[in-house]
Formats: sequence, C-alpha cells, structure tokens
Amino acid sequence: MTTVLTSASPLTAADRCDRCGAQAYLRVVLLSGGELLFCAHHGRKFEPELKKIAAEIQDETERLTTIPATASEDER
Repeated sequence: MTTVLTSASPLTAADRCDRCGAQAYLRVVLLSGGELLFCAHHGRKFEPELKKIAAEIQDETERLTTIPATASEDER
C-alpha cells in the first residue's frame, strides 16, 4: 500500500473497517470528498482500485507488527 502521511489524527480502536467491521488501519480520503476506512486485509485487497480514487491514504498497518511500549518484558 502506498503511504501518504496526513495531518489527520491517528486511527483508534473505535475506527472500524467499512467492509467488515474489523479495526481500521487505513484511512482513504477520496478525491470526491469523504473518506473510507479499511482493515489491513481489505486495504490490500482493494489497493489497485483505491489508488485510482484516493487523494490521500493514511496507512497505519505497521502498528500490527510493533510491540507496544507498555508490554511487559515477558511479552516482548
């Protein structure tokens, strides 16, 4: 997925995929206005089509592989 950094606020657990309802890790700002939210799976699945209609793509999928700073030593 092509990442475009935006000044938009970070996605939270309350942000849900418009396709399946899972936690969203991608925000797609449309050329026509508005936005779509996608989980990592659906973001990858629809990537070719999204690139055609997106003004910006906020990709936070790297959060899926990072260890939270609050994780205890045995969780790392």
